[in-house]
Amino acid sequence: MRDFRFGFNVVDVRSRADFVERCRRAEGFGYDVALAADHLGTAAPFTTMVAAADATDRMRVGTLVLNVPFWNPHLLAREIATADRLTGGRVEIGLGAGHMKWEFDEAGIAWQPFGARVDRLAEMIEELRRLFARPGFEQQRAVKKAFGLADLAPEQRTGFGGSGPPLLIGGTGDTVLELAADHADIVGVAGTYQAKGEPPGTFLLGTAEQADERVRFVREHAGGRVDALEWNLLVQFVVVTDDRRAVAEEMGVQKLPYLTADEILETPYLLIGTEEQMAEQLRERRERYGFSYVTVHGSFMDTFGPVIERLR
Repeated sequence: MRDFRFGFNVVDVRSRADFVERCRRAEGFGYDVALAADHLGTAAPFTTMVAAADATDRMRVGTLVLNVPFWNPHLLAREIATADRLTGGRVEIGLGAGHMKWEFDEAGIAWQPFGARVDRLAEMIEELRRLFARPGFEQQRAVKKAFGLADLAPEQRTGFGGSGPPLLIGGTGDTVLELAADHADIVGVAGTYQAKGEPPGTFLLGTAEQADERVRFVREHAGGRVDALEWNLLVQFVVVTDDRRAVAEEMGVQKLPYLTADEILETPYLLIGTEEQMAEQLRERRERYGFSYVTVHGSFMDTFGPVIERLR
């Protein structure tokens, strides 16, 4: 059974001083990874990652997750390799197919059906693997030799078939999770599902039974790779309370009317209770699903921090 790792999403950057202090506070709690998203209206992922690594001594940095249709493979390879070099090999790369249609519309990027976006994700993984493995560009060979310039390549050689940094693939659909089973070092079984018949980006929180089924699906497709996989859990809410059921019943009325109180208490994507109860919930979820890499949204970073010490 894997040891726990803990991450938090950087949801906003208010100032340099605030960002640095927040990252150092997170490292003091024992967080292992600072993660950047890839959404319009939030901080640019690679700048954020390099700054977080620079602000801390040991914390790794990553993306949860990049919207692959936003990126050109060559330009993304350059960003990843540069960040991995500047952070001393502390980068983890999460890739996803994209799910917020309004962001594509605002950016002037064509919104395609889910299957086409997943095909794009698969192509990106293969292209990044190829670009990381190649010895630079032949067109630059003479200039680099004349001036003693090094090729740009990732420092880490563990993911992407041994050519780049660790790869996380997250999602809930069959095709995405099949890609994760085949290529990922870290599998993120996302806790939100597109609501049928609703506009893209309208989500429902997953249940414990859905998480069981999705984990089982990946395990069946991973074959001989299954024991090497690390499993990521993104917790959507963290609520400290002495009365778990009262909170669950209130959440069922105000936020999650499609779930019963019992389903809210059992889903792995919520943490509700005292700090010790949360620690016990995570031990049980590691045993049940394999979730050992636990991530919380940045707004819950301080709330969840004291739980980490109980799990080391």
